[in-house]
Amino acid sequence: MSKTPSLSRLFLLCSLSCAFLLALGVSAHAAPKKASAKAVAEHTAPEKASATETQHVSVLKNGANIRSGPETNKEILWTVFKGYPLQVTERKGKWAHVVDFDGDKGWITTDLLAKEKTVIVKAATANLRVGAGKDYEITAEVKHGVVFKTMATEGDWVKVKHADGTTGWILGKLLWPN
Repeated sequence: MSKTPSLSRLFLLCSLSCAFLLALGVSAHAAPKKASAKAVAEHTAPEKASATETQHVSVLKNGANIRSGPETNKEILWTVFKGYPLQVTERKGKWAHVVDFDGDKGWITTDLLAKEKTVIVKAATANLRVGAGKDYEITAEVKHGVVFKTMATEGDWVKVKHADGTTGWILGKLLWPN
């Protein structure tokens, strides 16, 4: 006779699977390695800012290059992955001057940007919960640099969805932009 597993065992198994999948997401989509701020300053010539409001965007495809200036022959400072959130501070033709969650700056062609807002975990770790509040159960611990789509907000909490389909709530101050 076979025994059916209890709900607590199923929940534990699902929680562990979710945590494992999120950990895989970190290794596959960890925050990119970047050039030092000094190297950026040495390669970025001052540009006249075009009038634009601050806008948060995400990257359309894996392997998008962030460059030291608004031209394809400028040095590649770092490479980002699909969904990576950026803040546009200036536009120059088909190029956008962007800042990421670490405050690093560079240029990316606007052809590689989507208006879809994503967020990234800026804390060393963040708890993903089943509801909007510290009293709700933790379903996974999420590492620094994991990217989510935003679904809703409730007070200081943000409902997020990972690329693997996992959803939950994270305290907004642990995310960028918030």
